[in-house]
Amino acid sequence: MAGWKTGHIDRAWKPDYIDPMTELSKIDSTTQEIIDEFAFFDDWMQRYEYIIEMGKALEGLPDDRKDDAHKVPGCQSQVWFYARRENGRIQFDADSDAMIVRGLIALLLRVYSNRTPDEIISTPPEFFEALELGSHLSGSRANGLHAMVTRIHAYAKAFRDELSADTIEPETLA
Repeated sequence: MAGWKTGHIDRAWKPDYIDPMTELSKIDSTTQEIIDEFAFFDDWMQRYEYIIEMGKALEGLPDDRKDDAHKVPGCQSQVWFYARRENGRIQFDADSDAMIVRGLIALLLRVYSNRTPDEIISTPPEFFEALELGSHLSGSRANGLHAMVTRIHAYAKAFRDELSADTIEPETLA
């Protein structure tokens, strides 16, 4: 234990048998935090209000990214996603013209942004089932949510396959 005899405690030091959290456990931890937050609310009106509040706090996208190339097909509302790679991690920026959808985007970005392509690909949106969002969203909103997750996973696969790319043009996504 570095420094223990000198009276200085190295708080960063950990015994070899304590493994740091893996990246997947971090993403699992994030999804569990979201599930726990939603469990705090008594009814779905409170959950909707929470989702809308998250949407209000979402930074969104600059207008030059709100174009047809970045628009997510299959959404009832207008939704735009932009992705870039920084230090091996994918950063997502997104926006919508509907506040409830902005809140759903905020949830997705909390889980999937600043992750590696493999982390994203390995994390299906099962936490939405735990939140029971599918049964409380309209059919078209649930389809839009699926379309957004599909776009996120398509970006992750494209970045995984294009190791040197810092950005991926949406037209190239499968």
